[in-house]
Amino acid sequence: MHAHAPLNERLASIDALRGLVMLLMLVDHVREFFYLHQQVSDPMLIGSTPPALFFTRFTSHFCAPVFVLLTGLGAWLHGSKAGRTRGQTAAYLARRGLLLIALELSVVSYAWSFGYPPKMFYLQVIWAIGLSMLALAALLWLPRTLQVALACLILCGHNALDGIHLAHDAPGFIPWAILHDRSVIDVGFGITARSSYPLLPWIGIILLGYTLGAWYGPGIEPRARQRRLLAAGGAALAGFAVLRVVNAYGDQPWLAGDSCMQTLMSFLNLTKYPPSLQFSLLTLGAGLAMLAWLERVRPWRRLAEIGSVPMFFYIAHLYALHLLYLLLAAVFGPNQGTRYGLGAVWQIWALSVPAALAMYWPCRWFARIRRGSSAAWIRYF
Repeated sequence: MHAHAPLNERLASIDALRGLVMLLMLVDHVREFFYLHQQVSDPMLIGSTPPALFFTRFTSHFCAPVFVLLTGLGAWLHGSKAGRTRGQTAAYLARRGLLLIALELSVVSYAWSFGYPPKMFYLQVIWAIGLSMLALAALLWLPRTLQVALACLILCGHNALDGIHLAHDAPGFIPWAILHDRSVIDVGFGITARSSYPLLPWIGIILLGYTLGAWYGPGIEPRARQRRLLAAGGAALAGFAVLRVVNAYGDQPWLAGDSCMQTLMSFLNLTKYPPSLQFSLLTLGAGLAMLAWLERVRPWRRLAEIGSVPMFFYIAHLYALHLLYLLLAAVFGPNQGTRYGLGAVWQIWALSVPAALAMYWPCRWFARIRRGSSAAWIRYF
C-alpha cells in the first residue's frame, strides 16, 4: 500500500507541466517576434513551410490545450480546500475570468503592439481562458457525470458545426464569431476585433480539466491516479490515431505528399482555431500522460516555480521579448524586409534558451512574494 502523496507534491507535478508548456509558448512567441517575415497559417501550408519551421510551430500546439485543462483542474483544487463552498469557487472563477478578459484587452494587447488602442484587438488565449472561467463558474453546479458528458459532447461534437457561417450583418454574427467561427468583428470607431480563439471547444477542455479534480482528492492513491491519467491519455492518443488514419471526422483530411516528410507533416497538420477534435485528442492525450509521468519522477522544481506564476510569466515575457526586438532592430536595423528578424529556424531555439533562463529569476522572485503574501489580488497571478 502506497502512502498518499502530499498535496504539495501533487501540485508540483501540475505546476511543472504548466511551466513546461509555458516555455514552449515562449519559443513560439520568439518566433512571432523574430521570425514574422516567414509567418505560418494554421493549419500550415505544407508546400511552403520548411520542416524545421513546421515542427517548431507544432510544438506550440500543446501549450493552450494543456494549459486550459490544468486551469480547470486548478479550479477544482481551489474549491476543494477546507471550508470553501461551491458558491465561493464560482465567485472566484468569475472574478478571475473578468480580470483575464480585462488584461487581454489592455495590458496584453499593449504588449504586442506598444500602441493603444490597436487598430485590431486579437482576442487570444487569455481572453478565451477568461470566458471559459466564466462558463465554468456556471457549469460547476452540474453533477460530475453530467459535466463529463457535456465536456465530451462539446469536444467531440463541435466540428459538426464547422459548416455554419453567418454574414457580418446577421443577428447572431458576433456571438457565433466568439463561440465558434473565427472572424473579424467591427467594434466601431475604426477598431476591429478578431476572435482568434473561438470559445466553444475551450469550454469543453476547461470543464474536462475540472472533472479530473476527483482523481486528485485526498483519498486517491498516487499510483492509482497515475494509472488513470495514463489510461485516459492513452485512450485519447488512440482515438486520435484512429480518426486521423481513417480521415473521416474531426479535422481536415491529410494527404500523401511527394516525400515521407511531407506526408508526416500533413498527418500532423491539425486545426487549432478552433481546436479540432483530433487536435484536442493529440494534445490532451500527451498532456495527461506527461502529467502522470511528472508526478512519478518529481525532479522539476524549477519548472514548477515558473508554472506557479503563469500570469506573471505571460505578461513579463511578452514585454521582455518586445523590448528585446526593439533593441535589436534599433542596433542592427531591418534585415528582413521592413522588420528585423532571425535568419534560420535554429536561431529561434537558440534565442529561446537565454530568454527562458532570464525569465526564471523574476518568476522565482514573484513566486516567493506570492507564497508569503496575504493580499487577495496576488492570488490571481
